[in-house]
Amino acid sequence: MTPEEHYDGALDAFAGGDLETAVAEYQKALELNPAYTDALHGLAQAYAQQGKLDDAIAAARRIAAIDPDDVLAHTSLSRFLQQQGKKEEAEAEANQARVLGWKQQLKDQKTKQQG
Repeated sequence: MTPEEHYDGALDAFAGGDLETAVAEYQKALELNPAYTDALHGLAQAYAQQGKLDDAIAAARRIAAIDPDDVLAHTSLSRFLQQQGKKEEAEAEANQARVLGWKQQLKDQKTKQQG
């Protein structure tokens, strides 16, 4: 199976409430493609739903390491850290997400103006 097929299976399992299968399928996708950020996003959310916040944070940090400009990675990190009561770290991640979001908006506006 391809990483995308495992990812699709994980999405189906997650939607059906089968978090254990979802995690297993996300992990299989990542074994085949360790930089598959969509699978990492899903894995982080599945771990969070299971209450495994340390694992969710680790997955979100992997995304940020692969793609430092990934707004959702920083937003998720902020949420997970907030749930752990780590307010200062959560605020720092939220601020990073805001800045990245603004940069993306400016880039999009510039592209529209040039187009």
